[in-house]
Amino acid sequence: MSSRSPWLVALRSEAAATRRLVCFPHAGGGTLFFHSWVKHVGPDVELLAVGYPGRESRFEDPLVGSVAEAARAVADALLAEPARETVLFGHSMGASIAYETLRLLDADGRSDVTRLCVSARRATGFPEPMRTTPRDDDELLSSMRQLGGTHPELLENASFREMLFPIIRNDYLLVDTYRPDPDAKLLDVDVQVVIGADDPRVKPEEAAAWEGVTRGSFDMWTMTGGHFYLTEHVADVVSLALTGELAEAGGGQRSRSLRTP
Repeated sequence: MSSRSPWLVALRSEAAATRRLVCFPHAGGGTLFFHSWVKHVGPDVELLAVGYPGRESRFEDPLVGSVAEAARAVADALLAEPARETVLFGHSMGASIAYETLRLLDADGRSDVTRLCVSARRATGFPEPMRTTPRDDDELLSSMRQLGGTHPELLENASFREMLFPIIRNDYLLVDTYRPDPDAKLLDVDVQVVIGADDPRVKPEEAAAWEGVTRGSFDMWTMTGGHFYLTEHVADVVSLALTGELAEAGGGQRSRSLRTP
């Protein structure tokens, strides 16, 4: 029986792996979102997805109360893993949790993370004052319709809403109550930012502000599509996360010059 934390789900793990890619899902998302990534990584890459409580195999586990709580749990899970070159990839809410996880790993002296790849998430431009109350069903529906990523028929299904809206509502509250620390210690890793050209929630200048969290190199890419652009660009997103370059020409456009430390 594996002793691996339930916070980490192995999508591909082979004895020959020398690198690790850890994927953090969006609000309402789970590990299944990254299953299509398996065919785009080689045997040298261990592909892990973060398993948030309240969904999939953790359906009965209590939900977390903050981004900080989730980040601490993931950091502890990664600290229990063998050290190897690691990339953290987070989409939307997952980007914030990945960033906070990396800050904790850095504080704990773990230095094997070499790149933070943040997707569809702003670093500035948060509304003030910070919201502290859960969204109601109408607000959730409006936001999910705007962002896409969920089939419209599912959103109209009462059984779907009854089963999953408590989880999604909690995830949204994590996002609504989170603000990055403006005085946080600078990271020493490369930071890669990827956004969709038509994302209604993330402005380019808000995403570009991720440059300010690191002393390492910074690069930003824009791809066709909206908030869930990556479903149409899996090969390129995986390649960017692992190598910093596209899998093939034409998949996206570098929208911010590479900064070297």
